[in-house]
Parts: sequence; C-alpha cells; structure tokens
Amino acid sequence: MTRPSSPALEAVRARRSWSKVTDEAPSDDELAELVSAAGRVADHSSLRPWRLIVLRGADRDKLGKAIAKAEGDKKPSSKPLRAPLLIAVVADYRKSDKVPRWEQEAVASGVAHMLSLLLDEAGWGVIWRTGHYTRAKAVAKAHGLRKNEELLGWLYVGGKPAKARGGRRKGLDAAKVLSRMP
Repeated sequence: MTRPSSPALEAVRARRSWSKVTDEAPSDDELAELVSAAGRVADHSSLRPWRLIVLRGADRDKLGKAIAKAEGDKKPSSKPLRAPLLIAVVADYRKSDKVPRWEQEAVASGVAHMLSLLLDEAGWGVIWRTGHYTRAKAVAKAHGLRKNEELLGWLYVGGKPAKARGGRRKGLDAAKVLSRMP
C-alpha cells in the first residue's frame, strides 16, 4: 500500500546540516516554542534528563576561551563564532532504578535532534557540533555543569545563506539496515 507523503516526512527528507550560516538567529520566544515541542520525545518515566543552555554574543567568546584552555591554546577558539546562536545540549542524569544512564543520554540526544529538525523546518540553518573538548573541565565549568551532567555538543544556529554549497545527503537504502531476528 502506498501512503501519501506527510509534512513531517518531507521535513525530515529536506533536512541538512548548515556549516555556514548568516548572523540572523531565532528570538528567545521563537526558540522557547520549538524547545517546548522538542521536549515531547520519548522519555521513559518522564525524567527529562536534559537541559539546554543558550549562548549568544559574549557567551560565545567565553566558550572560545574555555575551548582554548581545554586545548592548551593561548588564543581563544573562534569556533563558537561560526553562528550567532549556540545551544548547548546537556545530559542531566537522574537517579533511577528503571532508566539507565545510556537511556537518559539517548533522550537528551533525541531532544537535540528533534530541535534541530524543528529549527530547520522553521527556516534556520543548523548543525550539531561536537568535539573531544565537550568533556573538558574548562568547558564544563564555562557552562556551569553540575557533577551529574555532561555536555553532548552544541547546535549552531543561524540564517540559511542564499547560496548554499553542497547538498543533501543521498537517500538511505533501508534494505541495507533493516533485518529480521535470526
């Protein structure tokens, strides 16, 4: 049976990572609406084992200094200046007999991915950036992370440039990744 394409399916098919963005960014109100929707990902026991930290303006300079410290560099990293808005994705682990740590990290990752899809669909360029320094003490301190938290990376968000380089990833051959139990 062939089913008609849904808006959600088309949005996912159209998604791409934007390594270069303009200086425009969503407002705090626009972002709050999208975060509220992204928080609806599957979440065993409704622990909400995540939080997001918004970095704009001078916050990005502070992060650049923390990355430099983590890397042993004297000059602040310019990486956080690649987008006007960075959203730090934090796994905020909760004590639970039912929900293991890995599952809580999966929820935090799910929220980040859902938010990236929603931002893209709303017309913003987004890329999820990580790096080994996400686990560095200087970077954790700059974000004010607690002992039960880990930084998973940042969503870099800005306007989509008029001239986009590159294209979308090729479609996936589902037959190569779908199987049945032996």
